[in-house]
Amino acid sequence: MPENTIYVIEDEPSIAEVVSLYLRRAGYVVTSIPDGQVALELLEKRIPDLVILDLMLPGMDGYSLTRWLRERSDVPVIMVTSRREEMDRIAGLEMGADDYVVKPFSPQELVSRVRAVLRRAGGTGKAAEGEQAIVFANLSIDPASREVQTNGVPVELTVKEFDMLYLLACHPRQVFSRDHLLERVWGGADYIDPGTVTVHVRRLREKIESDPSAPRHLLTVWGVGYKFEP
Repeated sequence: MPENTIYVIEDEPSIAEVVSLYLRRAGYVVTSIPDGQVALELLEKRIPDLVILDLMLPGMDGYSLTRWLRERSDVPVIMVTSRREEMDRIAGLEMGADDYVVKPFSPQELVSRVRAVLRRAGGTGKAAEGEQAIVFANLSIDPASREVQTNGVPVELTVKEFDMLYLLACHPRQVFSRDHLLERVWGGADYIDPGTVTVHVRRLREKIESDPSAPRHLLTVWGVGYKFEP
């Protein structure tokens, strides 16, 4: 089985060196890139299995790189930054980051997060045997093709957005807590910010609801979680 490839996009040499060392020891093939523009040029040639990305970079910042990646792939992204403010974490998650690490951090913990994110990413993109398409008056969800349509118009969803929507739609009116969704969609809550669920629900509403501020399908059950109303 081929080794997973990882791009470490980090402009602080000491951090990049230590992170790369730990990842290589863990069996990953690592490319260290100190500049955002150089990273973009390499990403245009090849998308790795995972990207570890600093937000503050010369050439092109991490937000812009994440946005570029999300327009083209579902490669897992772990953001690394010295910023601690909640709004920065939310902004990163809004862009589509899979996890968020604040400096200073333990290199071994980062390796554990990499393993967890890759484990969650593995096996996505395929419908389990017996999974059936779900069709409502204005919404259809097909797990075989992983296609979603609203009023007959195709909607582009990321892997996790589709997985969350299909899970909720398969259990109409059942309330799922954020921890439950993290477990079912991401494979566990140990290494992922619970705010990820909120961000994904918001993005799903923007894509499938005619009025995201007054959703018809993806409803919030205050103090509990979320449910799908058919």
